[in-house]
Amino acid sequence: MLRVRQHGLFRLVVVVSLIFLARLCPTALAADSAPSYTLQGLVNGATQTPSALAPNTIATLYGTNLAFSTHTVTVGDLRGGLLPNTLGGVTVYVGGFAASLFYVSPTQINFLVPYELTAGTVNVAVARQGLAGPTLRVQLNATSPGLFQWKGNYAIASHLSGSLVGPDAPAKAGEIVVIYAVGLGRTNPDTNSGRVVSAAASIVALPQLLVTIAGNPVAAKDILYAGLAPGFAGLYQINLRMPQLLPPDPEIRISVAAQASAPRIRLAALPTVLAVD
Repeated sequence: MLRVRQHGLFRLVVVVSLIFLARLCPTALAADSAPSYTLQGLVNGATQTPSALAPNTIATLYGTNLAFSTHTVTVGDLRGGLLPNTLGGVTVYVGGFAASLFYVSPTQINFLVPYELTAGTVNVAVARQGLAGPTLRVQLNATSPGLFQWKGNYAIASHLSGSLVGPDAPAKAGEIVVIYAVGLGRTNPDTNSGRVVSAAASIVALPQLLVTIAGNPVAAKDILYAGLAPGFAGLYQINLRMPQLLPPDPEIRISVAAQASAPRIRLAALPTVLAVD
């Protein structure tokens, strides 16, 4: 497996945190106000769009009265390498499991769909210090691919040095880059819900994985790894070799079987310059 280096991951943590943490300003709430939210406020944590979720997928729930105050998970919250199931007095129940939590605030919760679940319909509910909100019926698919993005609809990716791929440091033809994603499903070996993984674990659905750049499939031989990203919980990475022929900043999409990431997300890349005789 080809990994990004740890100092590069630090930069990626900062960028990803800006994307899926603290999108809405916290507001005060009364102690007797129950959590309030709807199905439309439950979104894929990367795409930020309502869609079916999947086991081991980072998800975001928007609403009101979700928590008394803002809490972001810290290293001190981990127990045995696992994210907490309760944060700031808030618990999210998904399919009968207490989900792992990244962040809670009065208006937003970021959580990890339990790995142990399977495709089907599950109940999702929030409890704040024992006071429960409504129960949502949510569709789970085996996978729910999504790409993290930052300014200009660029996919979050890194060079092998660990530095971010972006307009000031675009990918080049033939270069190996690392793409960051959510929702790619079960892995081999298995993991536990909320575990910050320390080693590679390839996705089980690798034969069904399709990556397209500028609409063209990336050859299977050029997908060097697709699986969990070490040092994270619920984050996947795809290590791939860039095509030899590239337009500027091509669209990149990933799909597993019938489930695909959002369109119009670009990968910063230098266009291929063809020699003229």
